[in-house]
Amino acid sequence: MARPSKPLISRAAAVAASIEIIDSEGLDAFSLPRLAKHIGVRAPSLYHHFSDKSEILEAVARQIAGAGNLPRRKPGPDWPEFFVTLSMNLRRSILKHRNAAPILLQYLPRDLLIGTYEDTARFLEESGVPAHLHVQILDGMERLTLGAVLTEAMRKPSTKSTIFPNVDPESQPLLSKALAANEMTSRQLFEEMIRSFLHGVVRNESIAITEAAPSDNARVSAN
Repeated sequence: MARPSKPLISRAAAVAASIEIIDSEGLDAFSLPRLAKHIGVRAPSLYHHFSDKSEILEAVARQIAGAGNLPRRKPGPDWPEFFVTLSMNLRRSILKHRNAAPILLQYLPRDLLIGTYEDTARFLEESGVPAHLHVQILDGMERLTLGAVLTEAMRKPSTKSTIFPNVDPESQPLLSKALAANEMTSRQLFEEMIRSFLHGVVRNESIAITEAAPSDNARVSAN
């Protein structure tokens, strides 16, 4: 069947409809014929905007991952909280579409976040964070955030006591005790993980500077 000479739908509408299908029916239910039926067109109409199913799924990944807004926070000494909020925003966006988690694993291109990286690198610079730490922070944030959130999205939602499921108090008494003592939700654990990483970068940099100081002083004395 020939493709229509003019597009009958917009690219954005097709992506939104794709997400609706995946959210409500699951990823296995998604196909070009199913999408065309959902938006009331014939499948060839989709080829005005997408070359194949993979291109649609990549657009879905971009839409979901790009929905996390940049925080409105001024650069300064509390800069880690900017990144905590940024990660929480992305987590919220992804967990709204749990069925799409495998798509983000397969189709999310790193260049999607390049614009965001430029903005966040500028934020780091204006906050006084040394340039040699920027890649460590940005790369680490991507790996931690996407790795943790996509893993969480592909599991069933958990409570404080079921973060580790199927724990047997008799054969795993220490883990069972730890779960009973845990006061953090999955959301709070994620937030503290991100915060701990960022403060760890700051701490390690401070230690490195402190350890380098005696050597610098010794060279000055020798001269």
